[in-house]
Amino acid sequence: MSKKYDKIVENAVGRKVPEEINGEKHVAFKGVGKHRPTGNKYGPPIPSCADYPDDGDKRQSSLKEALLKSGIKDGMTISTHHHFRNGDVIANQIFAIAAELGIKDLRWFPSASFPCHEPMIEHMKSGVINRIEGSMNGPLGKFASEGNMKGVGVLRSHGGRYQAVQDGEVHIDIAVIAAPAADAFGNANGVHGDAACGLLGFALADAQHADKVIVATDNLVDFPCIPWQIHGNWVDYTVEVDKIGIPEKIVSGTTRITKSPDRLRIAELTANFCDAAGIIRDGFSFQSGAGGTALAVGEFFAQMMKERNIKARFIRAGSNKYPVKMLEDGLADYILDGQTFDLEGVRSIRENPNHVNTSPFTSYNYHGKGNFASMVDVVMLGATEVDVNFNANVVTHSDGYMLHGIGGWQNCLFARTTILPIPLFRDRIPVIRDRVTTLCGPGELIDVIVTERGIAINPKRIDLIEKAHNAGLPLKTIEELKVEAEDICGMPENPQLEDEIIGVVKWVDGTIIDAVYKVKTK
Repeated sequence: MSKKYDKIVENAVGRKVPEEINGEKHVAFKGVGKHRPTGNKYGPPIPSCADYPDDGDKRQSSLKEALLKSGIKDGMTISTHHHFRNGDVIANQIFAIAAELGIKDLRWFPSASFPCHEPMIEHMKSGVINRIEGSMNGPLGKFASEGNMKGVGVLRSHGGRYQAVQDGEVHIDIAVIAAPAADAFGNANGVHGDAACGLLGFALADAQHADKVIVATDNLVDFPCIPWQIHGNWVDYTVEVDKIGIPEKIVSGTTRITKSPDRLRIAELTANFCDAAGIIRDGFSFQSGAGGTALAVGEFFAQMMKERNIKARFIRAGSNKYPVKMLEDGLADYILDGQTFDLEGVRSIRENPNHVNTSPFTSYNYHGKGNFASMVDVVMLGATEVDVNFNANVVTHSDGYMLHGIGGWQNCLFARTTILPIPLFRDRIPVIRDRVTTLCGPGELIDVIVTERGIAINPKRIDLIEKAHNAGLPLKTIEELKVEAEDICGMPENPQLEDEIIGVVKWVDGTIIDAVYKVKTK
């Protein structure tokens, strides 16, 4: 690999991006819905039962033994999942073993990374890891932003990750799936055991398409492990380990609705807007995050629904105790869950058949025959920045540091109405800019910005503007909100960036929507 990136072009939203990255060819963003894939889905090598034990016992003595039997070598792609969030221990063990074996230039392909993965920095310094293709939160993002990673990072949404594997854009050599419960055959789930995390959907693409699949568990049960969220027929080896995750860091038992007056004001305005727009009606659907403001919006929804004796057909989640309570109170028929965020979510998905396990394939994969995202009536999402054209950023801060992942954010933009309930400024830094530092979502898909000082609606949504105006809601243009923030905080400084590209942001169809640049350091 002679150059980290090459062939810089201007894409459909005026961002300069490379078409060759880490020695591989890519496609620049063409516009929403403009790129059409060709060819067939990628398939892993055909296996034979003759090569697997008749008694179904695929256990290996250690993770190291399983990696060796999987043929680990220089330059491979190793994947992991992030259902354990900041409590994950397996990913660090994998690369410690690789370092012990003298393996170099690996591509780590996590569905997300967290501060607990800070040990990966030493592996990047030593050459064990060439690059990370997945979110780089906290220390890893800072390390990459300062130009220290050998290869170029590639950031994808949850659906984009599934798409990349399905389409053969990313070939996974070895997938390691840490499971709270598994049997010796490899059937596995996330709902039982000390490290129960609810779901294992982010590992689905890995299980289906990787050349070799290892399941690691600290809770080996007799065959069959039911329910099997991961099928043993996809699995090559199982390993019993002491611990796969730190339970108190996997899920949060302290998820709380915000008590901030400004955030509560944003939540109430968001709910009132949805009411005025006619969204809150019998049989509607919604999705919001697990943050304090989003939870408050859900509570306002619940109050309205109880008063009117109506219910939602489904809640698209990340689940926690608040949507679980709505389900159990009869305010929703189903939760369609992509990730569980607290212990009540884990309990509910284990016990309630109407709390349904989903995956990026069903929910977010843009190269499928439709998905759930476009069927949701309203979605509430966050953002680090928004610009006057309603473009939004979720990856970098206004200082240019890459400190967040995309998650399912891009995929959710296809909802029938997309709302960003965000503060007008954070730490006295305005959120609305002339131009976002990193473009993650095009403004044509973002309908409404709700702040504590007013609501800005995308001019293309004349229908929403009329309904909000008739309801007497505090409408402002996005330019007016920007000026108001600058009057309070002053003009924000532009990030100090160098010309070197350290990462790229993929759009949901696998094209490159923007590049992330190295931050100038003193």
